[in-house]
Amino acid sequence: MHKDLSILRLPTEDLDWVLNAVGARWESLRGERLLLTGGTGFIGKWLLGTFLHANHRLGLSAEIAVLSRRPEKFLAEFPELRKSSDVTWLSGDVRDFEPDAAGDYKFAIHAATDVVAPSTPSEILDSCAIGTRRILDSMMRGSSVRRMLLLSSGAVYGNGPPDTRSIREDWLGAPDPLTPNSAYGEGKRISEILCAMATSMRPSLEISIARCFAFVGPHLPLDKHFAIGNFIDAAMHSKDISIQGDGTPLRSYLYAADLTHWLWTMLFKAPSGRAYNVGGAEKLSIGELAYRVNHTLGGAGEIKIAQVPRPDAVLQAYVPSLDRIAAELGLVPSIGLDEAILRTARWAERALND
Repeated sequence: MHKDLSILRLPTEDLDWVLNAVGARWESLRGERLLLTGGTGFIGKWLLGTFLHANHRLGLSAEIAVLSRRPEKFLAEFPELRKSSDVTWLSGDVRDFEPDAAGDYKFAIHAATDVVAPSTPSEILDSCAIGTRRILDSMMRGSSVRRMLLLSSGAVYGNGPPDTRSIREDWLGAPDPLTPNSAYGEGKRISEILCAMATSMRPSLEISIARCFAFVGPHLPLDKHFAIGNFIDAAMHSKDISIQGDGTPLRSYLYAADLTHWLWTMLFKAPSGRAYNVGGAEKLSIGELAYRVNHTLGGAGEIKIAQVPRPDAVLQAYVPSLDRIAAELGLVPSIGLDEAILRTARWAERALND
């Protein structure tokens, strides 16, 4: 393994940065147990890796239980975790999670929703709705969980405001219920209302909600449906970057270390029943992003945009307002987009050579 890659092959500089950024709040985990669903996905790897890093460096004596459909496959990729005494693996699908399996945990992070593997809209909706219900059932049946963080999505807002403003948490738009592609956004809306119902029935259970937008960083798949991942891969290999649409939709990206810092802070500090947008601050079009990635990484390929923008087309924007999370939790992006692109590419190159 490359000397700059540590737990779960995450960059040591990022692990140390998250450790210091979360700071004294790690003490909330001292001697405690944490349940993590979705611990083997992109965000899950960052949460698990930073937990283990903090647990070892600070001597927290904390334990984490990770629910995964295929823990053996994950452990085959990261065999160093097989002998980790601070990780317990729970094998199963979140939709089939047994309520009594949650055990004695003070904290929980519900991050399970598979949007990378080929899943039908029905499976995605079930994973969100049934999965969240199963997790909450475990907490309503005598579980000792006191604080939970739900990873929701900016997809709950639908297309967002028509004037391309950054989406605020009080925006009351919604996905189109007649479109199967809305399954993910509708599923996350169901997850959020289930959490609201659970806290009303059990006030001692505190749940905060992270509405996640778009991210970049180590472990982001470079060969799936994530535009920035595809662009980075193409630029690294000096291939053409192809955009099937007109390149006008607006996006922003948050680096994974910032994302992880924000999520841990929310788990420990965010008020119950409050939702916060989690995403990048710099707004740019998909076309601009392609040129930005190519320039930053010195790609020799061309940018090819298949369609010409129509004058009457409504511009699509998927960009969060970060005013609330900055004002109430003091969280702002610290790593710019160019640096995030460089770090992701460097990590991919190192991981490929290890």
